[in-house]
Amino acid sequence: MYKILEKERWSESVFSYIIDAPYVAKAAQPGQFIVLITQPAGERIPLTIADSSAEEGWVQIVFQVVGKSTLELSLMEKNDELYSFAGPLGTASELENFGGKVVIIGGGIGIAPIHPIARKLKEMGNYVVSVIGARTKELLIMEDKLREASNELIVVTDDGSYGRKALVTEPLDEMLKTEGENIKKIWAIGPPIMMKFCTKTAVANGRGNDIIVSLNPIMVDGTGMCGACRVTVGGKTKFACVDGPEFVGGLVDFDEFMGRQRQYVEKEKDALESYKAKLQKEGRV
Repeated sequence: MYKILEKERWSESVFSYIIDAPYVAKAAQPGQFIVLITQPAGERIPLTIADSSAEEGWVQIVFQVVGKSTLELSLMEKNDELYSFAGPLGTASELENFGGKVVIIGGGIGIAPIHPIARKLKEMGNYVVSVIGARTKELLIMEDKLREASNELIVVTDDGSYGRKALVTEPLDEMLKTEGENIKKIWAIGPPIMMKFCTKTAVANGRGNDIIVSLNPIMVDGTGMCGACRVTVGGKTKFACVDGPEFVGGLVDFDEFMGRQRQYVEKEKDALESYKAKLQKEGRV
């Protein structure tokens, strides 16, 4: 069993858990993910690793309540134990000293998985410019950690309630136009629509092969067995879980990817409503 060492609620629907998982922590690399199960009959939940400590044996996960299983996870408390916590899974980010600036973009809950990437790139000697954005100030997460992991941090909100009033694509476009080839690599992780338009921005500036995106949002099983995360990359069928989760943005068929994300919407809605009704009957909400 994997004990919840710390639980924090960062907003109405966003939670951070520190999990006691020494073997996962020892092997975890930036870009990788875990698959957890809350209880024996529970659903598999793939989540990208937000932070870890090999010395202290913990792994941090950050998640947003979007359906039945994440709601169930959010109702667990400190010292509760997860039934399963498997990982690290997936291919680690390909990181090196790129000899210039790297731009790391995180949107919404996607801010969490860019943190270990930014930190490692800075440790390797890159000049890291991180851009984090959310719809409004209350939904911004991990600002202090990203500030520490970056040489520069740009904060934007859609409504202008904090930082600059802009979408994350705007500072990216400005940097690519003004600094050109000095920007060596780009990572963009967040909602699929955000990654799509970050990629469009990179492509428009001739940098479609230099932007990396994470296709974690369409994972289900997390081991390549269910086929739910099939996506076309460079004209070939790939699986987000075992071939990724990171891919070159300019090669991803985003229309197919975003369509794939909607394949279980009705079933997920039914499961959530059924679970909420159960909770109400039990007097838990």
